[in-house]
Amino acid sequence: MHVLSVRDLRKRYVLGESAVQALDGIDLTLERGEFVAIMGPSGSGKSTFMQIAGMLDTPTSGEYLFEGADVSSLNADARAAIRSRRLGFVFQAYNLLPRTTALDNVELPMVYAGVPDAQRRQTALEKMTLVGVDRLADHHPNQMSGGQQQRVAIARALVNDPALILADEPTGALDTKTSADVMRILARLNEEQGSTIMLVTHEPDIAAYAGRIVTFRDGRIVADVRNDRRAA
Repeated sequence: MHVLSVRDLRKRYVLGESAVQALDGIDLTLERGEFVAIMGPSGSGKSTFMQIAGMLDTPTSGEYLFEGADVSSLNADARAAIRSRRLGFVFQAYNLLPRTTALDNVELPMVYAGVPDAQRRQTALEKMTLVGVDRLADHHPNQMSGGQQQRVAIARALVNDPALILADEPTGALDTKTSADVMRILARLNEEQGSTIMLVTHEPDIAAYAGRIVTFRDGRIVADVRNDRRAA
């Protein structure tokens, strides 16, 4: 089954008396187990597409199927329910709660999902071990490096076993070596755990970790190529 499939997806923003066509007829399918990088310059539409794919925004027109169900016109509550159960997010700024331990940050999606305490702790520690930050369970974000915080954020994205992980410029705040470490983790999750990942980046060396690179320009897809993943 396709995890994500969009047809003739369009997004138009009206700004005063002018209008911006952020997406202009996107056709894209993402299969289960794929690792896809979305590339493009600023204003290309890649971030808008990520927002719609993550159900943080809705298209102006077109079809969006998620796991076979049409989610194009769902209301905010219905989109939020799917986000909490079936999507995992990794952001450039980590988005960890500053006064909360790493373990509690990782548990947070399961709190919203109503998972019992003992199960939450076990699952959170399993995912933290998977990405190599279990020893930091009692640390707060200000006690961790940027790379460690991003690993915690990745563990948090994994706890509800999402159908799709959306990573929005996940290395944008990291140095070159730490960026490579984070990207190797994502590539390993894809290869060994079968995680389906869609990554937004403007950096070719980061996109090279993905098995498929889709390039946006002016709200349209201008290239969609398979990649041999030499960087990973």
